[in-house]
Amino acid sequence: MLDAAGRRSVGLSLLIALQSFCIVFFVVDVIDDAVEGIVPSLHLVVEGLANLALVAAVAIEVRILRDLLRRQAHADRALSIASGALHDVLDAHYLQWGLTPSEADVATFTIKGCSIAEIARLRGSAEGTVKTHLNAIYRKSGLSGRGQLASLLIEDLLNPAHPGAATGRPAEEAAA
Repeated sequence: MLDAAGRRSVGLSLLIALQSFCIVFFVVDVIDDAVEGIVPSLHLVVEGLANLALVAAVAIEVRILRDLLRRQAHADRALSIASGALHDVLDAHYLQWGLTPSEADVATFTIKGCSIAEIARLRGSAEGTVKTHLNAIYRKSGLSGRGQLASLLIEDLLNPAHPGAATGRPAEEAAA
């Protein structure tokens, strides 16, 4: 499925193709009129100006499309980098806290906003197991719940040099 930028690119490409067809049609018509020996008249002048306007419009639209595609590629790269940065921040904290792979998995689902029931269903485990993992995550990390876990990770993404980044603890605790 195409996103909004992709739909705009396709729509703009189709418009450029249609206008290019119109340019060819008008050029052939003007040439045909000239070959028939029609004396330059208002009709030919209007057709010529319309043709020039179409050529200018296509040139502008090609530039807009190129810029749109360039911006889309830049946004895709930025999203990829941000996704990798989030993964790196998560892995660093999980390693620092000594989380098991199962606990890290539960922590990731928790950060994504999944409920205990959803995590249990996604992992194919009991809700009690997920609760046990969450308790271990909070104990090992020194955090009190989901809000602090998400806040710590967001802080690290936005400002990796904040005091909590070095200790894995919230900034208030690290400063104390």
